[in-house]
Amino acid sequence: MWKVTYAIDSLDPNPDQFTFETEWEALEFVLEEINRRVQFQVDHSQYAIDETEWESIREVECSLVRIERID
Repeated sequence: MWKVTYAIDSLDPNPDQFTFETEWEALEFVLEEINRRVQFQVDHSQYAIDETEWESIREVECSLVRIERID
């Protein structure tokens, strides 16, 4: 079993937790969720987002995820 913990921000006291049977399922979920959250920020920004800003947003989202194996 694999557990994914995904916070809203770095100070989130109660991050979302998901469990998956396989590592592949956990990784697929994380990639889709990161892409979804980044796209949401881009779509709702009042300013144009360039490649550097997009990478920064993605980096922050990646820092909010933790994947661990549980037994």
